[in-house]
Amino acid sequence: MPTLNDLLKAIKEQRHPAAAMSRLPGMARVLGNRTKSIDLDMIQLAYEFAEEAHRGQQRKSGEPYIEHCLATAIGVARMGLDEPTIIAALLHDVPEDTNYTLVDIEKNFGSEVARLVTGITKLGVIKYRGMSRYAENLRKMFISMAEDIRIILIKFADRIHNLQTLDALPPEKRLRIARESLEIYAPIANRLGMGNMKGVLEDLAFPHVLPEEYLWMKKDIMPVINRRVEDVKQAIAVARKELQKEKVKVFEIHGRQKRLYSLYLKLLRPEYNRDPDKIYDLVAMRVLVPTVTDCYNVLGILHNLWRPLPGRIKDYISQPKPNGYQSLHTTVFGPNGKILEIQIRTKQMHEQAEYGIAAHWHYKEAGGRQPLRGKGVELPKKLQWVNDLVKWQHSIQDNQQYLHSLSIEVFRNRIFVFTPHGDVIDLPEDATPVDFAYHVHSWIGNHCAGARINNHMVSLDAKLKNGDVVEIITDKNRPNPSQDWLKFVKTSAARNKIRSSLAAKR
Repeated sequence: MPTLNDLLKAIKEQRHPAAAMSRLPGMARVLGNRTKSIDLDMIQLAYEFAEEAHRGQQRKSGEPYIEHCLATAIGVARMGLDEPTIIAALLHDVPEDTNYTLVDIEKNFGSEVARLVTGITKLGVIKYRGMSRYAENLRKMFISMAEDIRIILIKFADRIHNLQTLDALPPEKRLRIARESLEIYAPIANRLGMGNMKGVLEDLAFPHVLPEEYLWMKKDIMPVINRRVEDVKQAIAVARKELQKEKVKVFEIHGRQKRLYSLYLKLLRPEYNRDPDKIYDLVAMRVLVPTVTDCYNVLGILHNLWRPLPGRIKDYISQPKPNGYQSLHTTVFGPNGKILEIQIRTKQMHEQAEYGIAAHWHYKEAGGRQPLRGKGVELPKKLQWVNDLVKWQHSIQDNQQYLHSLSIEVFRNRIFVFTPHGDVIDLPEDATPVDFAYHVHSWIGNHCAGARINNHMVSLDAKLKNGDVVEIITDKNRPNPSQDWLKFVKTSAARNKIRSSLAAKR
C-alpha cells in the first residue's frame, strides 16, 4: 500500500541512484542536481490536493483512489523525473474523476503541470477496442509525445499500477487493458529504448492475454530457468575471483534472467520450436565496469578463462544499436562446459539500455532553470521519428492507411544497417535500399540509381537485413524517382517524398 512517505523516499533516493538501481518498475536514472531542486513541501501540497479531490472514492479493488495516484507518482519519481511531472502524476485523474477542473490545477500548481495533466486526460478519452478502432487515440498519443515526452512517461507509470491491480476488474475489461498494454504501450516503450519498462508491461499483461501459455511457461520453462540461474551463480563466483586477481575494478556482476514474455516469443520461433535448451541467453551474466577500456579488458580476461563460441561475439559498443544500446556480448563454454552468455558494459551504458528516454530527456533552457516558454522537454535527435509521425499523420486522413503506416514505423520489429562510413540507420524490418536512401537524404533518394549491400549489387526492392552495409549509387541526371518504387517501399518517409517529387514534376 503506497504512502506519501514512500513517494518522498523515492524522490530522495534519486540523489543516490545506486540505492534505487534494482527497484522495479522504477527507472532509477536521475537528473543529477535537478532532483535537489524538488520542493518536497510542494509535493506534499499536491498530495493533499489529490487526497481531497478523490476523498471517498474507491477503486474496484476496494482501495482508496489516492493509492493509485501515489503509485503513479512513485513510478515517475523512480524514473528520476522533475517536480512538475511528479505533481502531474499525483493529479493525473483529478479532471476526469472529481469535481475539480484543469482550471483549479493551473491556479494551484501552474500552467506546466496543467498542460501535463491535460495530455494524460486526452490519452484516456478513447478506449482500446483493437488496433483498427484505435487510430484516433494513437494520433493523440504521438502528438502528446512530440509536445512533451513526459506525458507518455506518466502514462507508463499509470499503466503499470493498473496492470498490477487488474484482478479486481471484470474479465472483459481486464483483457482489454492487458491487450492494449501488450500491443500499444510495450512497443512504444521499446521504440523509446526503455527495455526495462517494455519488459515490465509485457510480463504484467502476459497472464491476462494468454493465460494458458503463461501457465505453460511457469510450469515447464521456469524450472529450466532456475537451473540455469544456479549455473550462472557458479560462473559469477569464478569470474569475480579472476577479475579481482587481474585487478580489474568492477561495479557489479549479476545474473540477468530473460523476461518471461520475451522468452515466450523467442520459443515460438521455428529454430527453437519451444525447446528452452536451444536458447543460450535464458540467464546471462552481466558485468558492469567503469570505462570502455575496462569492457574490452574484461572481454579478453573472460575469453582467456573460458573458450568463446565462434561467431557469437557482438560489439555494440563500437557499433551501437539505433536506440543507443551499447554492450559487448559473448557466448562461452563456462564452468563444466556449460554454455553461458556474458554481457559487458559500463554503468552509463547499462542505464541507457534499461531506461532509454528516461536517461536522456532534457529541457529547452532559457537563461537558467526555466524551460523555454514553458514548453518543457525536447526530444533527443534519435527520437525525431516521433516528430516525423506527427508531421505525416496530418497528410493521412484514412485511419486504415494510418494504422498500416504505424504498424511499420512503430509496432514492427526494427533493424539497423550501416552506411559505408559506419553510421547506423534505423529502419523497419523488410525495408529496402530506397527506404535507406530517403532516410539518408531526399536528394539521394530521388537520384537513387542502384545499390550495393555488403559490396554486392542488388535490386532496389531487395530486403535489408540486420547489420547490412548499404551503399547507394546515385545519378545526378536521373530526373525523378520511379512511380514503381511506391509498390515496395516500407517507410512513410520514403513514400511521402516519392509522391511529393512526382507531384512536383506533374
